[in-house]
Amino acid sequence: MRILVVDDEKLLVKGIKFNLENEGYTVETAFDGEEALRLAREMQFDIIILDLMLPKIDGLEVCRRVREFINTPVIMLTAKGEDTDKLIGFEYGADDYITKPFNIMELKARIRAILRRAGTADKNEQSRRLKINTIELDSFERNVYVDGKHVVLTAKEFDLLEMLMRNAGRVYSRENLLNIVWGYEYPGDIRTVDVHIRHLREKIERNPAQPEYIITKWGVGYYFKQ
Repeated sequence: MRILVVDDEKLLVKGIKFNLENEGYTVETAFDGEEALRLAREMQFDIIILDLMLPKIDGLEVCRRVREFINTPVIMLTAKGEDTDKLIGFEYGADDYITKPFNIMELKARIRAILRRAGTADKNEQSRRLKINTIELDSFERNVYVDGKHVVLTAKEFDLLEMLMRNAGRVYSRENLLNIVWGYEYPGDIRTVDVHIRHLREKIERNPAQPEYIITKWGVGYYFKQ
């Protein structure tokens, strides 16, 4: 597994690199946004750990640009801890969020959780592909196609869409979706679900304002229409 660590605090990067390499990961590093984007384009990563405050190009803009060409999971690393900052990170495509200072064990746990979710898809050819109307999902390659065209999703957007599609017609509350997709120990709140639902609709619906697939059950939650 290859991880890209992006932060302008060189001692912090050195410590993260040392600890992750001891876990068996291959770690590449960058200290500014331009270098991060170059590496993300030239190499394949399983996870990107990305600081919010970076020289040249800030972390939010790096995340936004990365989402234009890959759906590699992004863990946002920042000293800011307000919920609004977290929501902004999710708006730009981040999958998880850790506030400095943090325990390296927490970072390792977040990485393992993301990799575990990414690897739980059934590799059986019959069950790996799911198609409902014009939406086709490949759980092995973790790709989504709308009308035959590839749509780039973040890791969390993909997990959320797959869970809804595999349980089409079943209504899930925001709390249930947060617990299932993000995990019971996730520190965020239900607004995270609304942000990701909105992003999914913008990417897969013909008219996001009048969704055909991801439907709101007012006062209850969301479901994928069969």
